[in-house]
Amino acid sequence: MSEILFYYQRVNPTTWVYLSSLLMIGLYFKFGRFWSVRNLDLVLLILLAPGLLIAQYGSETRVSAARLAALEAERMAAASEELTTGSDPAGAESEAPATLAGTPPSSQGAMPEESPSGLTERAAASPVIGQEEARQAPQPAESSPASENLLKSVRIERLGFLWLYAIGGVWLVRLLLDPTMVRRPLLEPNLTTGGLVFIGVSLFVFLMANVWTSQRFQAEAEEKPPTWERAAGPDDRDRGTQEVWRRGPGYALLNLVPSIPTMSLVGDGVTVRSQWRAYALAAKVITVLCHLAVVLGIMAIGYWHFGNTKTGAGVATLYLMLPYTAQMTGYIDHVIPAALLVWAIQCYRRPLTSGMLLGLATGLIYYPLFLLPLWVSFYWRRGLMRFAIGVAATLLGMAVALAFIPHASYWQNLQQMFGLWPPQMEGLQGIWGLGWNPVYRIPVLAAFFALSWTLAIWPPQKNLGTLLSCSAAVMVATQFWHGYGGGLYMAWYLPLTLLTVFRPNLEDRVALAVLGEGWGRRRTTGVVNGFKAA
Repeated sequence: MSEILFYYQRVNPTTWVYLSSLLMIGLYFKFGRFWSVRNLDLVLLILLAPGLLIAQYGSETRVSAARLAALEAERMAAASEELTTGSDPAGAESEAPATLAGTPPSSQGAMPEESPSGLTERAAASPVIGQEEARQAPQPAESSPASENLLKSVRIERLGFLWLYAIGGVWLVRLLLDPTMVRRPLLEPNLTTGGLVFIGVSLFVFLMANVWTSQRFQAEAEEKPPTWERAAGPDDRDRGTQEVWRRGPGYALLNLVPSIPTMSLVGDGVTVRSQWRAYALAAKVITVLCHLAVVLGIMAIGYWHFGNTKTGAGVATLYLMLPYTAQMTGYIDHVIPAALLVWAIQCYRRPLTSGMLLGLATGLIYYPLFLLPLWVSFYWRRGLMRFAIGVAATLLGMAVALAFIPHASYWQNLQQMFGLWPPQMEGLQGIWGLGWNPVYRIPVLAAFFALSWTLAIWPPQKNLGTLLSCSAAVMVATQFWHGYGGGLYMAWYLPLTLLTVFRPNLEDRVALAVLGEGWGRRRTTGVVNGFKAA
């Protein structure tokens, strides 16, 4: 962007949190109804940002501290070995750090003694070491500065996840109570539709430009380019010792696409090299298209289902304005499910299409699978067969496609796609890898399963409003047991949450009233309870 806009610099994530929070208050806060639920929702949205910043800062400093600690441990081990064997200290000292950094040993002989700042620079230039690699790397003495920095960064990251869990818990309660809020006065944004569209388009252009011009990528293992063998996943279920990018259940082909960091507090990942360019380009194209799909889907829901273009434009602009969107713009495993879920809601009058979209989201990241009891209950009285065929056909097609991945085990990829393994206790990330005993994931999982199946019978009559709020609630609840960064995947529920916050009363939008009996795309509907069923 600096080539187009004179002296343009990307906004620091912390600075953008302050600016976007003020913008959200100015555009959406109802100063005339100070104690309204809308204002509470806006405060909860703003409170998500500090936890995200703390978690990201702790994660980035932890990776840097782990690399530095590993380098220091190797130096100490080399020095100890030299004292024991009496070998040449220069050769031993130069070989270990060079090997750790992924480069050949120095051919110039002795390595001069480095200062801590020099070690930090070399650590930042080494390949990315993930959380599991950091845990397995040799550690220096507990009293060393590197070890203290590592422990401090772990505490910071844990605090960030605890913050996200706390605010996520409040959001879960808010979304589950939403079906009981019958009185929903129209509270539009404090700006005209034209102004909202202008701000939204401007934000979209700048966010996507950051993705497109980024020269960095982020992988969770090594700097080698992806291959079909890497897409095949681990060769056994000892996932804590295998180098995989996309940890946890999901579609194997997502392993081929890297993430594109656009905002970083410490470092931005690894520079894109020639062998990565095709994959980085694919990631950028997918990211831009998915964000465009989210924005257009939100505006379409506002226009066709809410009957209010201004509300649709306001929700889309608010989504682009969130600090999370700016910080996680280039992570396709965040935004692809968001786009699919938004368009599944938009196409709810076409059960076959909604089923295909929900099936695609389930096949890609697995977790939307637990939305099926809610959606089956919504279509129970009409449209169930079409919806079920859409889900089943999509999942079957994706499962068959796994057979065409070369050098891969079909059954292992199928296991990964549907999460057919016991709850993992090793190699976890996020809060479950930062001190919380993974055993406690089991009761959390049990509570989550109970919630998912309870939504099949409560509320007894499902409408579009309950479909929105309860779908968002399920995706919020997945964050608590997600073992690979749960709490950070806010795109899975934020678009649906924003639509829930701004939605009108949708009690008349039930499947029996808005769906046709046959396989036709739609049927003519009249006015139900004073509202047009759409």
